[in-house]
Amino acid sequence: MLKKITTVASVVLLSALTACGSGGGAETGSTGGTITMGFAQVGAESGWRTANTKSIQDEAKTAGIDLKFSDAQQKQENQIKAIRSYIQQKVSVIAFSPVVETGWDTVLLEAKRANIPVILTDRSIDSDDTSLYKTFLGSDFVEEGRKAGDWLVANASGPTNVVELQGTTGAAPAIDRKKGFEEKIASKPDIKVVASQTGDFTRSGGKQVMEAFLKSQPKIDVVYAHNDDMGLGAIEAIKAAGKVPGKDIKIITVDAVKDGMQALANGEINFIVECNPLLGKQLMELAKKVVAGEQVPERVVTEEGTFTQEQAKTVLPQRQY
Repeated sequence: MLKKITTVASVVLLSALTACGSGGGAETGSTGGTITMGFAQVGAESGWRTANTKSIQDEAKTAGIDLKFSDAQQKQENQIKAIRSYIQQKVSVIAFSPVVETGWDTVLLEAKRANIPVILTDRSIDSDDTSLYKTFLGSDFVEEGRKAGDWLVANASGPTNVVELQGTTGAAPAIDRKKGFEEKIASKPDIKVVASQTGDFTRSGGKQVMEAFLKSQPKIDVVYAHNDDMGLGAIEAIKAAGKVPGKDIKIITVDAVKDGMQALANGEINFIVECNPLLGKQLMELAKKVVAGEQVPERVVTEEGTFTQEQAKTVLPQRQY
């Protein structure tokens, strides 16, 4: 989707946090000093994920790291298979963005026994054994949900019916964005989540689920989508139903990718919470340190903001993703 730390300034939490587990693996998978990284990506389910993949691939080249990349197509079994392949290949370091939170202990123990350090990116795991990975680089998803809830609490007037487009079932962002949002709207009993279903973080999933919501729910005031792509799918469904997105039905999303930001600038989305996908540079810096056996923070949180329509119009021309 675990305990989260409130979002702090970017890049690294420096020496305030201690290293997770022991060093090691400096020689594994290295030839003449070259670091080999095995990276197991979730998939290509969204614009955010595409930008995340590009950032990792580009920054690996810049850092001189030999990247072995796999696409799990949103299936945990594919990621586990890829990680085991990297262990067999004796890479220097393994990094991955977990499809779901649970079920990783066995394969990560195999990596630990092979003396190959592991870095979690974007998503964390739910495990009692934190020695299975060196650090977790990514956003505070609970805080993202809180920001979405704060905006709705501040802008809702009277009884408000919310439908929620959840991310992939069991994934850290889906679990935590829901948790943070519910935490904030609890202060306003007039706001009720009347329906909640997974759209699997995809635009097509968001459209399909929103179509069902529009048929089953007599009154929908707000859509809370766990990412931009599902929100964009919801816009298609709302338009097809003869309603005006952003006016007849307000829309809150998370990510702030270009397509989402354009919809926000156009008034079809009302508020976006940012989740920065450009983690490549930080990941490569952390990889070099863990391979060298250096201490790294056990949690590295990226700095992110929020956007209204006017803010989106201002930043869109310079948006990198």
